Amino acid sequence: MKKNLLLFVLIVFPFTLLVAQENKQPDEGKQGWNFGALPAITYNTDLGFQYGAVVNLFNYGDGSHYPKYLHNIYIEASRFTKGSAIYRLSYDSEFLIPGIRVTSDLAYLPDEAYDFYGFNGFESKYNKSWIQTFLLDDNGDEIRNDEGFRTLNPDYKSRVFYKYQNRTFRFKTDLQFPIGESPFLALVGFNLQSFNISTVNIDKLNKGKLEYAELDKDSKKTPILPEVATLYDEYVNWGVIPDEEKNGGFIPLLKAGVVFDTRDNEPNPMKGLWTEAFLFGAPTFNLPTAGFLKLNLTHRQYFTLIERDLSFAYRIGYQGTLAGHAPFYYQTQIETSLMKDQLGLGGSKTIRGINRNRVVSDGFIYGNAEIRWKAVHFNWINQNFYIGLNGFFDFGKVVQEIDVESLVAPLSSIPQPDYFDFASADKLHLSYGAGMRIVMNQNFVIAVDFGKAVDPQDGNTGLYIGLNYLF
Repeated sequence: MKKNLLLFVLIVFPFTLLVAQENKQPDEGKQGWNFGALPAITYNTDLGFQYGAVVNLFNYGDGSHYPKYLHNIYIEASRFTKGSAIYRLSYDSEFLIPGIRVTSDLAYLPDEAYDFYGFNGFESKYNKSWIQTFLLDDNGDEIRNDEGFRTLNPDYKSRVFYKYQNRTFRFKTDLQFPIGESPFLALVGFNLQSFNISTVNIDKLNKGKLEYAELDKDSKKTPILPEVATLYDEYVNWGVIPDEEKNGGFIPLLKAGVVFDTRDNEPNPMKGLWTEAFLFGAPTFNLPTAGFLKLNLTHRQYFTLIERDLSFAYRIGYQGTLAGHAPFYYQTQIETSLMKDQLGLGGSKTIRGINRNRVVSDGFIYGNAEIRWKAVHFNWINQNFYIGLNGFFDFGKVVQEIDVESLVAPLSSIPQPDYFDFASADKLHLSYGAGMRIVMNQNFVIAVDFGKAVDPQDGNTGLYIGLNYLF
């Protein structure tokens, strides 16, 4: 926590000093192509440090629609120190086909250590001591003996106990059609996804990554990760993850619904509504199971508190299973109508400060509330900038469980109290925090958020540096 908080302060504090020098000059209009490019040197508590490159291109045409763009092209190639990577090309436009909004996304997302904490939120226990190599004191510092050597944690299993390998390929296209002269839009789309799942590759993660155990004066370099079963391996052995699902698969997804949108500016609206309701599912012909059908409802609303500079925004979402059985590897996906990735409840895109994918189930609700302040406006390098500060409160909860208890109850070999709490229903998963935004031309948004989980069962803190407002 200390390290995350220090990083957050070092990033945010220099910019807050500019508040006293606020510049109220109005934005200048933009024409033609404009782009934001930056090295992808960021940090995410769940993924580690990111390195690579991001380019976001905007075409404003003759400028008559500014700050709305005619075309938006997003390109990213980056890797994270914890084993993940993003290779992505996205496109968004309301003008490619007049009257129809086209959103398309092509991505390859390999993840050597994809988070997996079981199902149904608090029903699955999170044992932090199982992933801590050495004993820590109450402040999170390593405990050392009189000779200065560290003490092994007797409960340690593996730093990647709550991980598996997940390599995802995705091609997605959504179309939104206006319904008459109303703010309602019809939504149709498809999403082709291929999941390649396996246990964590210990040899690959250990390669070139050795450390001194420092247990005594004769200690040698030892592998960071031992060869032990992960939670994913245990779930496969117990039959919670069926054999036909354990290695992943291909899911062709179809989507149809309706969107109501009255936002005044998409990247950071000051007023308006944005509500979606759509069905999505996979047919049976290419799945090892009977296919599935899910419903997604998401409502977002924005209020102006001070003209141009201060707003309140909230989001409430629900996603649940109406029919069939979704494979375990798809249950972490939250479907959206735009390009934003939302993977499970927890992490940078849903409940900030809570472990990524901490809440995975057949059905769940989640929400976010934010105060957003555009603290500083200025023009630099012939571009319009503002610096924003925000405070937030996030939550989520299981409302439709995956049946785990009936599968593991007959297995007397499982130390069930160590893994499960079947006696209590899931309760709210809560977090809170603050963030900063650096925004160019109201569309290119560099984002920093620092979140704190309320319950230790959900983790501790999260620091996230990336792009865009959360919603």
